Amino acid sequence: MPLVHRDVLARLCRARDALRETTECQPSIQQVARQAGISTFHFIRLFKACFGETPHQVRVQAQIERAKRLLFASEQSVTDICLEVGFSSLGSFSYAFSQRVGLSPSRYQERVRRLVREKGEMELTPGCLTLLTALK
Repeated sequence: MPLVHRDVLARLCRARDALRETTECQPSIQQVARQAGISTFHFIRLFKACFGETPHQVRVQAQIERAKRLLFASEQSVTDICLEVGFSSLGSFSYAFSQRVGLSPSRYQERVRRLVREKGEMELTPGCLTLLTALK
């Protein structure tokens, strides 16, 4: 990993926090790079070198994690959750969710709700542990 000045690292960390926000009006990666005071291309390259993921991958993972919480805890439809977490199409949301979680959003929702009914309570676990239990 290239040496990154502390100030640049602090700006990258703030940018990562901004990318993890799953609010209604998410800034684009170009806007986040501009706020960090780094050109978009250089920002993406530095970000990946520092965190091991691209800014886009960080944003999508944050959206998926929020979607998992909503699928578990809310009565919203998968389509409503898809739009609420910032995806513009159900197809891209379902594909990204399935790739990262190992189940489609509706299947994940069925499974966690069934577990709650059977066990009476449910702890939210990190995605890596969810994948391990899905393989059994």
